[in-house]
This record gives sequence, C-alpha cells and structure tokens, in this order.
Amino acid sequence: MEFSSKLLENAVYEMSKLPGIGKRTALRLVLHLLKQPGEQTNSLSEALQKLRGEIKFCNNCHNISDVEECEICANPKRDGRLVCVVEDIRDVMAIENTGQYKGLYHVLGGKISPMEGVGPQDLTISSLVKKAKEGEIQEFIFALSSTMEGDTTNFYIYKQLEGLDIKTSTIARGVSVGDDLEYTDEVTLGRSILNRIPFEGSLRVS
Repeated sequence: MEFSSKLLENAVYEMSKLPGIGKRTALRLVLHLLKQPGEQTNSLSEALQKLRGEIKFCNNCHNISDVEECEICANPKRDGRLVCVVEDIRDVMAIENTGQYKGLYHVLGGKISPMEGVGPQDLTISSLVKKAKEGEIQEFIFALSSTMEGDTTNFYIYKQLEGLDIKTSTIARGVSVGDDLEYTDEVTLGRSILNRIPFEGSLRVS
C-alpha cells in the first residue's frame, strides 16, 4: 500500500495494530478522522490518553475501574459470598447485562494457554486462592469460555481450592462449546448462571 504522506502511513500503521483492524480498514478510519472537526479528534486522543494514564484495577476483583474499588465490589447489596470467575471485563459486562447475577466477580485477566506462553503465574489466580482462604466466600462460579484453555484454567483453580470448604460450580452448557460469553445472548447466559452445575459433575460428564 503506497502512501502520499508519512504522517498518514504512520497513523494507519498504528491503527492497524488493533485487533480485527487490517490496513484497509485502518486507512478508512484514519481518513474518517481527518474529515472530522479538530475538536473531535482531540477529544478522542485525550480520552485514550486519560484511559491509559488514569485507569485502575479494582483491588478486590481486578475489574477495570476509575477508583481503587469498583462499583460492583463497593455495592453493599451484592452478595460477597458468591464469586463469579471470569476471563476479562467483557465477561463481567455480559453477565451484568443479564440482570440475573447479584454476587461479586474475580477477573483472571486471561486463561492458561501454554501455546501462547500464558501460565498460572500470569493470571490473578494467587489472589483468588488467597481470597478463598479468608473464609467469607461460599461458592465460586467458573464462567470461562468452553474451550480447552478455559477448561484447563477451571481445573487448575479447582485443584488449588481442594481442602477448602467452598462450593465450586460452572455455568450450564446453554453456552455452546467454544463460545465467548460476550457473544452469548443475555437470556441464554442468564439461564446458564441460574442453572449452574457442580464443577465435579462437569468433570464426570466430560
């Protein structure tokens, strides 16, 4: 792809680094921004800079937040005895949209994937186990995607929790194998949480 401007080329190159954005799409987006008023482009740039510089992660659940403790963890109406284990913030948003879940979350920040060089030490599993040993949690709901990586992560956490008096469950298989939670419709996801099954039972089935 030939560019008449080095500035344009650099902008397209940086934009194309985003997931799902090829160079042609990046060029279309950059040219669109050039057509907009300068204030709009400046607002976008400022929002991204503030996001990168000021964003925080909740001290309790590791969810993205503007403050040290996210709104969900700070809400006294949430059930702190119930913790849903998810991969990232997109899963939190998907579950919250169902309106069916009233507990707290624990965001792992990914899944165990040896092929991608992601091990347990790269996730927030150690803080989850520490939280479990504090004795307030009665149940962990595993809500990772039904993939080999998701199942491996679920099993690893399950083994780390052995010996603790904590119930472990997994969302019902209304969510298709291989599907990400963010792409599951709200009704199906809500029912999967409400109709969750003991994690040991999912092991026997598989």
